[in-house]
Amino acid sequence: MQVRAKRKENSEEGARKSALLPTIPCLRFSYIKPAFNSLLALIISNNNNNLCVTLLIVAHSLALSPFDSFDQAVKKLLSCKMAKNVGILAMEIYFPPTCVQQEALEVHDGASKGKYTIGLGQDCMAFCTDVEDVISMSLTAVNSLLEKYGVDPKQVGRLEVGSETVIDKSKSIKTFLMQIFEKCGNTDIEGVDSTNACYGGTAALFNCVNWVESSSWDGRYGLVVCTDSAVYAEGPARPTGGAAAIVMLIGPDAPIVFESKYRGSHMAHAYDFYKPNLASEYPVVDGKLSQTCYLMALDACYKHFCAKYEKFEGRQFSISDAEYFVFHSPYNKLVQKSFARLVFDDFTRDASSIDEAAKEKFAPFSSLSGNESYQSRDLEKVAQQVAKPFYDSKVQPTTLIPKQVGNMYTASIYAAFVSLLHNKNSELAGKRIVMFSYGSGLTATMFSLKLQEGQHPFSLSNIASVMSVDEKLKSRIEVAPEKFVETLKLMEHRYGGKDFVTSKDTSCLAPGTYYLTEVDSMYRRFYSQKATEGAPANGSIVNGH
Repeated sequence: MQVRAKRKENSEEGARKSALLPTIPCLRFSYIKPAFNSLLALIISNNNNNLCVTLLIVAHSLALSPFDSFDQAVKKLLSCKMAKNVGILAMEIYFPPTCVQQEALEVHDGASKGKYTIGLGQDCMAFCTDVEDVISMSLTAVNSLLEKYGVDPKQVGRLEVGSETVIDKSKSIKTFLMQIFEKCGNTDIEGVDSTNACYGGTAALFNCVNWVESSSWDGRYGLVVCTDSAVYAEGPARPTGGAAAIVMLIGPDAPIVFESKYRGSHMAHAYDFYKPNLASEYPVVDGKLSQTCYLMALDACYKHFCAKYEKFEGRQFSISDAEYFVFHSPYNKLVQKSFARLVFDDFTRDASSIDEAAKEKFAPFSSLSGNESYQSRDLEKVAQQVAKPFYDSKVQPTTLIPKQVGNMYTASIYAAFVSLLHNKNSELAGKRIVMFSYGSGLTATMFSLKLQEGQHPFSLSNIASVMSVDEKLKSRIEVAPEKFVETLKLMEHRYGGKDFVTSKDTSCLAPGTYYLTEVDSMYRRFYSQKATEGAPANGSIVNGH
């Protein structure tokens, strides 16, 4: 009788355990002893819940489990869900309302007609006046995103900033932004700034995505800020300036999902663009070398990206496998050359996307070495001709903001992506977007995104609507080139300076915009927020307080 009762008890216990198995999510590494970690990591990477449970049962049978009972293990498992479909939930963009037309700048600089508009492919350039900088732009963009999406600052657990604009050699831009979160009692936020030319924003983005995907994630949002003011000394590089801040909210079940397994990177040492003079905001630029480095990095990243795609998918990748391509955009002409380079790369790989007519045009260049191909103007011309129809459909929709605002350094690639969302948001569900991020010095990565419409408010259509790109572009104030040059001279004089008060002229700024009011005798920077209608202006907020 006792034996029969024991068998019944064991049978019921087994049935109860079996019923629980399908509902148990993936296990985190720390709950199984180290001998099982590598196997468990493989299982988790494939989101196989049943195998996780099987491994747990084996661990119990071998006395390797840290849990006293199966019930305790199940409870722990149920509390440890791994994030899925991690990506961008929301975005916001801010750029200064002051801008100068490139045509007018051509006349002012005595340049030949079309040098900036056709030669560089640029239309307009935004710039900061004395009341704006990368910190004020970031404060504005972060505050705007949180307000528009109703995100409680306490829901943010990681804040990463990418920038190459040096305000302080020790104090990060992230710490300035913490003032928004401190007011709400949230100081438990990981992350700092990432810096390497125009690549820092991508590093910050990967850090946030990796955090949400990891066992360290605490269930809160990640927030990424890309902010820069690109300015150059008088000369041929000056028209390639610009300024902006872009903010991205990172979390699971996103409409913009990262396909991290295809990511391909290239890192090397080069002096193509750098800022060795800490007394000046202006870079040292080797324009010809910088373009060559960009294209070399593009080739290397595409090679690695394709190899990983082919490894996981079992077939060759070509430009026909993605609906859109988004590039870091110092100036539009380089974007045109870059996409054409990918088309030529597909030719050298004998990809199916290249038809016989294109192969015939590329044939004379098939024997060129890599270095020779980067310098060949004939190849560049032919490649752009072959790529033109693909460019018009796959790249042109990404070019609006970079052409209108200019080079935004870390924000440039994401401003191009914002342009795509603005132009094509109703057509993007189910589409793959390939992104190429480059930072001089040099660092580069090619990665891909898979889009789905998502659920309001975190939907593609709402992201595009909330950013109000058309409204922001149309409400800008065009200034004469003389005013632009005058502003840069003032900023040169004040760079690294102290004990001054700005003009506090906010007439061009929209309500809710943050602006710089003064830098005191201890180099501390004070900012205020322009009042919204019917509301008093916020009190000053200050560096370090």
